Amino acid sequence: MASIKPLSDRVLVKPDLAEEKTSSGIIIPDTAKEKPQRGTIVAVGEGRYENGNKIAMALKEGDKVLYGKYAGTELTIDGDELLIMRESDILGILS
Repeated sequence: MASIKPLSDRVLVKPDLAEEKTSSGIIIPDTAKEKPQRGTIVAVGEGRYENGNKIAMALKEGDKVLYGKYAGTELTIDGDELLIMRESDILGILS
């Protein structure tokens, strides 16, 4: 994958794959699949500055996160679908 380093308080997220089947085994067609709202942090920026003070990022590479349905900007890098968004668009870290 091409190297990309997010700036400021932005993060690069690789979304999880959309569900192929329901829990009961029904196959979901492509037109009915919902956008995933979970993913893995691939890269993080250095943090943001506020009133001259640097505020460090709370996220790190490898974190599994939950984000808003329409959060971020979609990118395709070397065939990989990725999202770039602000740290504040992340709703939580999954454990």
